[in-house]
Amino acid sequence: MKSIFRCTLALIAVAAWGCQSESVDYQAAMANPEYMHRAMKGLTDQIVHDIFSPPVASRIYAYSSIAAYEALVPSHSDHTTLAGQLNQFQAVPQPAANLAYSPELAAIHAFLTVSQPLVHSGSSLASFRDALYETIKEETSIPQADFDNSLAYGNQVAEHIKAWMSKDGYAETRTFPKYTIRPEEAYWKPTPPDYMEGIEPSWNKLRTFALDSATQFVPAPPTPFDMDPNSLFYKELMEVYETGVNLDEEQTEIAKFWDCNPYVSQHFGHAMYAVKKITPGGHWIGITAIATRQAKADFMKTTEAYALVSVALADAFISCWDEKWRSILVRPETLIAEHIDRDWRPLLQTPPFPEYTSGHSVISTAAAVTLTELFGDNFAFSDTTEVEYGLTIRDYESFMAASQEAAISRLYGGIHYMPAISNGVAQGQEVGEFIKGEISTRKEQVAEAID
Repeated sequence: MKSIFRCTLALIAVAAWGCQSESVDYQAAMANPEYMHRAMKGLTDQIVHDIFSPPVASRIYAYSSIAAYEALVPSHSDHTTLAGQLNQFQAVPQPAANLAYSPELAAIHAFLTVSQPLVHSGSSLASFRDALYETIKEETSIPQADFDNSLAYGNQVAEHIKAWMSKDGYAETRTFPKYTIRPEEAYWKPTPPDYMEGIEPSWNKLRTFALDSATQFVPAPPTPFDMDPNSLFYKELMEVYETGVNLDEEQTEIAKFWDCNPYVSQHFGHAMYAVKKITPGGHWIGITAIATRQAKADFMKTTEAYALVSVALADAFISCWDEKWRSILVRPETLIAEHIDRDWRPLLQTPPFPEYTSGHSVISTAAAVTLTELFGDNFAFSDTTEVEYGLTIRDYESFMAASQEAAISRLYGGIHYMPAISNGVAQGQEVGEFIKGEISTRKEQVAEAID
């Protein structure tokens, strides 16, 4: 009788161990950061497909990435919420005690649930989500109850983020008047080939994420407009023209590599089609993916990096657009065609918004400062982000080196004067350094700040 009892106990123990092993196994499988990378790539592909402008794309990345990070925080005792650190952001709901769920799946679901209504083709992103979830089920063997619990908690976080997002002023800016073109020569005019209206002239009305306001880091004003051939402004204009005329192979490659124009129109007689590419912010999200993979970052470190970089990008765009639509400076292409060489065209299509400051310079520097804080000063990497768009691979010794090349690429592309680049770099540095000092994701950082 005792022997039978002992055997029964042994069988129960083995069964219990088996259940526990299954739980541990699926949790370990779900912790694969590639699932977060797949979700981010799916969103980037949708942003490219839907042709969002660079500022709008940065907003999509930011809210979605914050949702993913916040859904993970309750399961990571060494990390802290962004509530109380980001403007008007309050703590997200916490998961129920002893809830059987996957924090990683909850993070992915929060990410995709926030992003879906922000893109035009929400049904397409939903199809991507469903396919990803089927893959996750197959690869991790997550129990259905845990799967459902994970999605339920992800939904709670997503709804909280969406409520916060709805009050950032974006919806109101959709009703604001468009920019009225000013006749004076110093001011921005639409440029060839499509003469598109100015993009997001009221972007500075949006609530910032970490910055005090859109005007926290106003750059030095642009060089005073003066078409006298002896003036500084005219010399800066000639620098753009002469650089474009004398481009070498390396400069041409650099300009094209960092073009990141989400909508490049091609004209053949009466026919026109668009070439779609990632936005400048999307390029830096791609670099973030490269860095986290190279550093073998775990799921949390990967999600943390996406969140911090996307916040830096979003605030950098708000800061930059504030200056663009204050100075409203004319693009080089307009003046060169009128005063110097009617047949000259920049290597890159001129984007449809004012010249000063350079968006690439501001946002690239802010992103590079953030990535340097996360991964170090001399993090060498190969940037493969543009390969799928038919471009090459470029190697960098650091994130700052990449951002500096992104900035100068706009001179090579023929679309910026040098002050927009140099002062844009300084502006992005200020944005990035402020966010680095203002936002803490680790509890030891918070303790140090209090001390």
